[in-house]
Amino acid sequence: MPPLMEYNNLLSPCAISKLTSSHPSVLGFMRQLFLSEGRIEGREKGESWGSRKGEPAEENQKTQSYVWSRWEEEQRKTATLWIKAMTSSVPWAFLALLLFTFKFQSEASRKGNKTTWNGTKPALLQLSDYLLTHYKKGVRPVQDWRRTTNVAIDVMVYAILSVDEKNQVLTTYIWYQQHWIDEFLRWNPEDFDNITQLSLPTESIWVPDILINEFVDMGKSPDIPYVYVRSHGEVKNLKPIQVVTACSLDIYNFPFDVQNCSLTFTSWLHNIRDINISLWRQPELVKFDKSVFMNQGEWELLYVLSQFQEFSVEGSDSYAEMKFYVVIRRRPLFYAVNLLLPSIFLMVMDIVGFYLPPDSGERVSFKITLLLGYSVFLIIVSDTLPATAIGTPLIGVYFVVCMALLVISLTETILIVRLVHKQDLQPHVPDWVKRLVLERATILLCIRNRKKFYPSRTQSSEISRRPEDDDSTDKQNHYGCENLREFERAAGARPAPASPVPGESSPVADSILQEIAAIRQFLEKRDEFRDIAREWLQVGYVLDVLLFRAYLVAVLAYSITLGTLWSVWQYA
Repeated sequence: MPPLMEYNNLLSPCAISKLTSSHPSVLGFMRQLFLSEGRIEGREKGESWGSRKGEPAEENQKTQSYVWSRWEEEQRKTATLWIKAMTSSVPWAFLALLLFTFKFQSEASRKGNKTTWNGTKPALLQLSDYLLTHYKKGVRPVQDWRRTTNVAIDVMVYAILSVDEKNQVLTTYIWYQQHWIDEFLRWNPEDFDNITQLSLPTESIWVPDILINEFVDMGKSPDIPYVYVRSHGEVKNLKPIQVVTACSLDIYNFPFDVQNCSLTFTSWLHNIRDINISLWRQPELVKFDKSVFMNQGEWELLYVLSQFQEFSVEGSDSYAEMKFYVVIRRRPLFYAVNLLLPSIFLMVMDIVGFYLPPDSGERVSFKITLLLGYSVFLIIVSDTLPATAIGTPLIGVYFVVCMALLVISLTETILIVRLVHKQDLQPHVPDWVKRLVLERATILLCIRNRKKFYPSRTQSSEISRRPEDDDSTDKQNHYGCENLREFERAAGARPAPASPVPGESSPVADSILQEIAAIRQFLEKRDEFRDIAREWLQVGYVLDVLLFRAYLVAVLAYSITLGTLWSVWQYA
């Protein structure tokens, strides 16, 4: 505003007219005063008298020097007129002095405004002082206490650090952000050099008390001491958190297991009327967001589900909570190579061992070696298997069943060796065993050469029905010898020398006949033992084929069942 207008606001037109008409010197003083003030104002704005466009710099400088020398001379004249006015009349002198005072006040006020605009103090500091000088961080930042503070949160999973199956603890690293409106942190950007966003210390403002219900331990999270505040009052708090939470881990499908762990964000103190929680992004964007996930570890992130719900305890208020379900899947390649393949190889070698001859002792030693090797293998992998008090993973059951199958295989081998070994100490094969094993089982097992297993040995049966005592054998041999002599005489053989007295025999002939009878008895016994051994060997062979096929069917069925289950769990 020009100085004349300021003075006109203070003095009435009548007074100014009276002053200028009675004292022309005062009128000249006021003109000089206003003129000099305008020149000063023009100089502060960078203007110069007598300067023209296109003049050289030296000419322009000379012109300005001349003008300012004229201005100083006029200032001296103005001072002289002011002194004359004061001496002419005291009231009018007082009025002139008052006008002169207003002149310097207006100049000081103008310079002060320029100092505020140019900013001797940075705009960020001015804005920070403006926001925090009278701020109370202990009070929820709303103008109306009935208004609910809405806190929008968002979660991005960065890494799966560890899964402790024994203690049922999941350790994850997440990027967490929350947004809310603070009605006490608002400003006009035009008043503070167009600043629209400011960072403030977290400890200086109100922050919602939102925690994770499943917390069991404080992780090693970095401390982020600042938050962002926008001009319309929105506060944005971004921070990474190492979350150590309790999770119900189901390891029955190990190593093809899928775990579902929840992160529940809720206000520990404020009910839903004070603080409400919402989702910052759309649920579909949160579900499949893997942009920051470290995907090179043991666990693979499938998706993150979000769900809002109200939680209330009996007799208390309702609380808002936001649940995030982190669904992860274990990568089974490491465990398949180090656990499943060695076990499968040992079981295959056990099956191949059935092709060793059943009457050789090498099969038993081979089976025992496999059993001992599998025991050592289980001791080595016991630290790799997850240990829980709730249940046993299916792979543990698989190892136990494989061990049981090896024991059954060894027992079957011992049984077969017992049947085919030392047959001379065994009786004849019972008839029901012959019918059941050598006839029906061969048909069932589709054995091609079944004729050699049929019991068609009549001689051995007749020998088995003969009495085994020496007296009956001697008697039978004696009658056999007499019949032999009669047969020789009937055939026209040479007559023997003088026959002894009837009822008497030569001692030499008797001894010869006894020796022949003993040789015949030995040969018959040997044939009998061979027949018995052959029968038990046939029974053992058929039983070995039967048990081997039953064992093979059991192993295949068990393997196919486990493979199907693990495949379904892997690609479910």
